[in-house]
Amino acid sequence: MRIAYAVFFLSILCSPSLTTAAQAPAPASTSGQTAPAPTPAPGPQAPVAAPAPIAPSGMLQPAITTVQQTLNALQLDRWKRGTIREEAATEIGSILQDLKENVPPLLQDADAAPGALSRMLPLSRHLDALYDVLLRVEEASRVAAPGEQVDQLQHALSSLGDARLAMDKSMQEAAVEQEKQVSDLRIRLQAQAAVKCPPPPPPPVCPAPPKRKPLKKRKPPTTTTPQKSPAPATTTPKPGI
Repeated sequence: MRIAYAVFFLSILCSPSLTTAAQAPAPASTSGQTAPAPTPAPGPQAPVAAPAPIAPSGMLQPAITTVQQTLNALQLDRWKRGTIREEAATEIGSILQDLKENVPPLLQDADAAPGALSRMLPLSRHLDALYDVLLRVEEASRVAAPGEQVDQLQHALSSLGDARLAMDKSMQEAAVEQEKQVSDLRIRLQAQAAVKCPPPPPPPVCPAPPKRKPLKKRKPPTTTTPQKSPAPATTTPKPGI
């Protein structure tokens, strides 16, 4: 009996159903949580696009507004009388007229193509000249204007100067970006020129047709004409014989 039980137990252990069950993967946990999916390998990152250039009006308009408000609020009647106040009044009027008539078209033209140096350079040169005139007004205020008006002019001058620096920086960045594009294009063209295409195969040479020998012209047969025998000479008898 013991031998029979041992044989029965070994037959159960060696059955293929138990072997398959032992090799099967472990079931998921009963808590309802599934195994985390494998994290895919990170692929190549897309190139970061360059930020869009800021419109010139966004950099300059706050400073222009500050200058206009400051100049319109000045009380020249509180300045010391003299040539300094008269010259300052003339320059203040020219600045206000310029900000009203000349600067807006330049701003509009530059905003139409942000980053284009051909549009930003005229505006930059105009602002440089405008800054110089405002600087003369600020220097005159130190001599003839009250202290609070001097502070207001200094604040307006500083605001316009910061705006000019921001625009110069933007122009420099635009120039660097354009130079990089030109350099990349030159390198790409040089690489394309270095890759020479193989020459096309020569056209197949067709064999020349065999030369035909010219046919020899046959000579016509020569016909011999029979020669006529000369007629016998006839002698005529002489008279008196």
